[in-house]
Amino acid sequence: MSSQLLMIEDDARLAQMVGEYLGQSGLVVTHRADGKTGLAELQGEGAGPVPDLVILDLMLPDMDGLEVCRRIRSLQGPAAHVPVLMLTAKGDPMDRIIGLELGADDYLPKPFEPRELLARIRAILRRRTDHSGSGAALAQALRFGSLEIDRDARTVTVGGQTADLTSYQFDLLVALAERAGRVLTRDQIMEAVRGRELEAFDRSIDVHMGRIRAAIENDAKNPRRILTVRGVGYVFAKQQD
Repeated sequence: MSSQLLMIEDDARLAQMVGEYLGQSGLVVTHRADGKTGLAELQGEGAGPVPDLVILDLMLPDMDGLEVCRRIRSLQGPAAHVPVLMLTAKGDPMDRIIGLELGADDYLPKPFEPRELLARIRAILRRRTDHSGSGAALAQALRFGSLEIDRDARTVTVGGQTADLTSYQFDLLVALAERAGRVLTRDQIMEAVRGRELEAFDRSIDVHMGRIRAAIENDAKNPRRILTVRGVGYVFAKQQD
C-alpha cells in the first residue's frame, strides 16, 4: 500500500515537482497551499485518513510553518502524532531549533535535492514500520519505575499520565531505554533510530533530548532518567524513581 503524504507548501511549482518525483517511488502526495487548508486536511469537516507524513514549509501566506506545527501537535487523536518534516530557509538554524522544539521530527533546508527529501521521508517511514510492534518481545512494554514505554502502542506514560512525544522522539527514547546503562554517542543514537547521519555542528539531537526530558522527567533541569555524559553523549539510567 502506498504511503500517503500531505505537503503544505505555497510554491505550486515546487509542490508539483516534489509530487511527481515522489510519485515515481510509490508515494502519494496531497498538496495544500496554506496552513488553514493544510490543517483542515488533518482534522475537521471533510478530513480524510491521517497521512503517513506531513511535509511542511516554514514560509506560508496565512501563518508560518512553526504555528502550523504547533497546531498540529495540539490536535486531537492520531492526527496530533503525524510525523512532520519541515522545510526551512538555508542558513537559519534558529528556525530549525524552534521547529524541533514545537514537535517537528526532522527538517530539510531549502534549496534541497529531491533525492535527499526522499531519503529523509523513507527514514521516517521506516522508523515507524520498524517500531510498529512486530513480535512478542517487541510488544512487551519497557518499565522503569513510574515510566512505562509501550513499543506496541507507541505510547509513553509517567505515573499513569501520557507523555507527549513526537514519533521521532518516541524512537529516540526507545533506542536509549533498550540500551539502559550504556553510554551512547550522538552518532550511535542517530544510527540506532536509522535516521540521517549527524551533520557537522548539528545539535538537533540535543533539542530532541530536551523535549523528551521535559515530557518524562520530574525536573527536566535535574534529570534522573536521561543523563548527559559530557563530551560523549547520553545514557538512560537503569535505576530510577
